[in-house]
Amino acid sequence: MAILLLLAGSARAQRGEFDTLKVHAYITASGDTIPQAYLPPVWVYGKLTKQWKSYWAEWTRLRNAVYVTYPYAIAASRVMNEINSRLANVTDKKQRKAIIHSKEKELKKEFTDKLTNLSVYQGKVLMKLINRQTGNNCYEIIDEYKGFITAAFWQTVAVLFGSNLKQSYDPVGKDMDMEKIVRDVERMYGYRG
Repeated sequence: MAILLLLAGSARAQRGEFDTLKVHAYITASGDTIPQAYLPPVWVYGKLTKQWKSYWAEWTRLRNAVYVTYPYAIAASRVMNEINSRLANVTDKKQRKAIIHSKEKELKKEFTDKLTNLSVYQGKVLMKLINRQTGNNCYEIIDEYKGFITAAFWQTVAVLFGSNLKQSYDPVGKDMDMEKIVRDVERMYGYRG
């Protein structure tokens, strides 16, 4: 501080046309005044490495898949809760099948066209999101509502397409990026899981 005052004193000794420069000042909590200047922004461009390009391409693909499939996962969770509430006090197997079959017809009518347009990758993401929303993997869900044979058939079809109905959702491990994207979607669109 003493050097600053010394320089200020010597600058005032020379009286001239350009002896004073007006600058912004920052006043600290202790009352000191510090000269402050604003610099224009500087844009620095660099090239991404091949590894980072690959990471961001995969992340963008995942983000787009989550945006497309998350509403379906919410709908699946809602439908499962409805079915479970209707089946809660039903013990007759025929009546249970009738309830499940009627709901299945409604779902096919509403979602068949939309879900058949999904890519295999989006289907994998949807299965993980359904697991996130319901706590059950798709194999368990099919097994519970349609039976073991149907679940085994669809598991075989999934394996042929490079997927797995029994895959789990790990929000702190391998699915951490997906969890971040889902939380952003929930915040933006107000989804409640």
